[in-house]
Amino acid sequence: MIHLFNGFQNPFGGSDLETLDLFRLLSDDSEVRLWATSSRASGELMRQFPIRRISPRNAPDGGTYVFLGAHWRNKIWPYLIPRPRRLIYVFNTFHPKVVALTTRMPRLLNWPDAELVPISDFQKRMLRVDGVVHPSPIDIDRFSPRLARPDGPFTIGRLSRDTLDKHHIDDMPLYEELLADGTALRIQGGMLLSDRLKPHPQLELLPEGRFAAEQFLSTLDAFYYRTGSHVETFGRVVFEAMACGLPVVCHSHGGYADHISHGENGFLFETTQQAARILAELKADPALRATVGRKARQTVEELFSPAALRERLDFYRR
Repeated sequence: MIHLFNGFQNPFGGSDLETLDLFRLLSDDSEVRLWATSSRASGELMRQFPIRRISPRNAPDGGTYVFLGAHWRNKIWPYLIPRPRRLIYVFNTFHPKVVALTTRMPRLLNWPDAELVPISDFQKRMLRVDGVVHPSPIDIDRFSPRLARPDGPFTIGRLSRDTLDKHHIDDMPLYEELLADGTALRIQGGMLLSDRLKPHPQLELLPEGRFAAEQFLSTLDAFYYRTGSHVETFGRVVFEAMACGLPVVCHSHGGYADHISHGENGFLFETTQQAARILAELKADPALRATVGRKARQTVEELFSPAALRERLDFYRR
């Protein structure tokens, strides 16, 4: 039995989606249960998936415990249930405090030592921890490159949660410059930018989750991504865009950067000026967009190939 634990508070959250994808993959030939560690779990997710709420009377009964973006500290139920055979933590954070909380076992608990699973080499370097790296699983079959671009303006977009830490303040003047140059801009998870950007006929700000990622990404010619105070440990949305055959233009500080070769399967930038030059080059060169987009798709096909996924899943099953 494999038990997967998550807060399940946000239907569009990275760790929530990672947990559900891991559940889908492991369930093919393993018995897997989902557990909500938060009392504020999303009603939508609880209705869509067989997620159980943890309580002293309804709790895991041994086996392998896998925590993703959650932990057991300060809870009573761990002391009242069978000891796990294995304890695994999948980390999607940069906070060393979380590592300390989840790896120091109280004597009374008598649980096995935690096995750590960072979700990117970038995160592993930043945290300076030991562990096997597993990229956040993505069902890339949901995403497919668009064969023909419809007539219309060159369209740049991005999607994320609708929180300020997901947006960089220096992107506001860049967006204004792009719009003034005739580029269309679509931002899903950008409603909070409505008081920071002037209305424009080619600017579309959408609430988070308005469209499924594969639907939204299929309307773009290029994907742009930079965050504010939030640093992406992995950045699954970047890989979803690459799976759609889009050229991605991303800030160089993030877990996705280890998988992007600048100018080959995507683009990395340090400054706003560099980003503007790359986007202008992509706008002027459809052939470049197509070439980089094809290599982007090849990258995710290799990263999430059946063989690569099988090796990662076997880690949890053993």
